[in-house]
Amino acid sequence: MKIIVLMKQVANKDAILRINKEETWIEEGDLSFEVNESDGYALEEALRIKEKTGSGEVVVCSMGPQRVKSAIKDALARGADRAIHVVGDNLQHLSPFAAATILAEAIRNEQADLVLTGLQSDDYGYAQTGVIMAELLGLPHATIVIEVDASGERLRVKRELESGWYQWYEMPRPALLTIQSGISQIRYATLKGIMAAKKKEIKEVTPSSDAATTRPSHQRIEKIYFPQKTKQTQFLGNGDAKRGAAELAEKLRTEARVI
Repeated sequence: MKIIVLMKQVANKDAILRINKEETWIEEGDLSFEVNESDGYALEEALRIKEKTGSGEVVVCSMGPQRVKSAIKDALARGADRAIHVVGDNLQHLSPFAAATILAEAIRNEQADLVLTGLQSDDYGYAQTGVIMAELLGLPHATIVIEVDASGERLRVKRELESGWYQWYEMPRPALLTIQSGISQIRYATLKGIMAAKKKEIKEVTPSSDAATTRPSHQRIEKIYFPQKTKQTQFLGNGDAKRGAAELAEKLRTEARVI
């Protein structure tokens, strides 16, 4: 079974963020970067599926500038067999449709049996790229996946729904799944894995055209800003404790909806 895992490099969660002068994104010049959290779980699930089936290949695909190589090498050190790097300095801030189009082109000829992505990225959080890719590739897909059974002819996946509900769903292969964070325990790269990663292939590809200008964006960011810290005090009951308690209970029921 050939499994392709899409992995994105994002700003470190502990980084101190500053908005750029254009107020369109954060200032990335002094940031450190790491693998997107849910993409890390997608890689772990791919490695576990390969181990359970006893054969196959795990291919990592990532998009962005040369700094993305660090995320790719980390994935190879954890156990991925080879990687595809879609190279470009103007690819990290694309709309979901543009990103999905370029990634679909990059992996289409691989003829994968399974494509795994994280549920959403930690920076933009659109949760759309994987779903759009499935449509572009003509693949059935399932989202918010928290368990995968690939032992049979058809996939069985467990999806997280609202209000604590879950759904088991059976689907054909090939397919695309978006993986929820926390699906398993992520492994660390071993010294043996780090050494082995140096010999593994990283194929560099470039988009067929200038994606940042020719792909329709369908959306744009007008302004990025930090939320203003405000507070508001409201007195209830006008000095009457019983009346205040009744008004508080009513607000908790109708506005906060906690009772």
